[in-house]
Amino acid sequence: MAVAGRAALTRFVLKAAGSGRSCSSRVRFSDCAGFKLNAQVLESALNLGRGLTLTLLTFLGYKTYRNIPGSLLVYANQTVEEIIDQADYLYGTGEVTKLYHLLIEHKNSTNGELLWRLARASRDLAQLKSTTLEKKRQLTYEALEFAEKALEENELSFAAHKWYAICISDVGDYEGIKAKIANAYVIKEHFQKAIELNPKDATSIHLMGLWCFTFSEMPWIQQKIAAAFFATPPSSSYEEALQYFDKAEEAEPNFYSKNLLMLGKTYMKLKNEKLALLWLTKARDYPARNEEDKQVQKEATELLKLLIGSRT
Repeated sequence: MAVAGRAALTRFVLKAAGSGRSCSSRVRFSDCAGFKLNAQVLESALNLGRGLTLTLLTFLGYKTYRNIPGSLLVYANQTVEEIIDQADYLYGTGEVTKLYHLLIEHKNSTNGELLWRLARASRDLAQLKSTTLEKKRQLTYEALEFAEKALEENELSFAAHKWYAICISDVGDYEGIKAKIANAYVIKEHFQKAIELNPKDATSIHLMGLWCFTFSEMPWIQQKIAAAFFATPPSSSYEEALQYFDKAEEAEPNFYSKNLLMLGKTYMKLKNEKLALLWLTKARDYPARNEEDKQVQKEATELLKLLIGSRT
């Protein structure tokens, strides 16, 4: 995904000096020990004036910035726009924990754009392997709460609809098959609304394709449960899924390794080996920038072996 953010990490203030060092009320005292920063240099930088935008990245350098604990970041007198800029930068650089620490400070905000980013940050933190099962559940429900608030504040935000759909899908993992199937209608509705509001958002289109693919191969037992509780249980087809995956790629070519993988898997389902090989090869060769990309590479490689083996 493209790195977002125009003026990341602005108006940064950090106070940590002296042997009996005390910290700003927004800094955890335990995190101050051992951290040294030239106060004179910082003071000089801050005196450059309001007209000059400072970024922590430029000031300290990226390597130094990465070594600062998330709870040591202090954000003073910022506008919502500046907070969003910082959030987009942190999201683009994969700083999940720092992003969450930044945004959770503004959990009572009434700004929809900030709130859906907080929902996303909560979800991303829940997805980390280092997150305990209990904490994951808490963050999953927290993410849904923030997504709901984002929608309440701005029903015309395509991103709020998208992340609400994603978060309610996650919650379904804790509420059983019946709830999960019932949520499927809501999820589809919000993905479609996100696409309506922003037809060029490749991610929303991809997720709608994933919804279609999922309900094209819903297990028999789930179909029976769905039929028992709903007059018209959710359903789709591989052809419909393919249309969305194709549209996502048209909107933003090569934007997401999983979209390449799903194109390959869908063509496999449709018995089109030639195009399945094409897209699975692209998925396998996609540069791995995160854990998900690595998993995509692994699955694509295994599917390619299966396809090539069936042709010999």
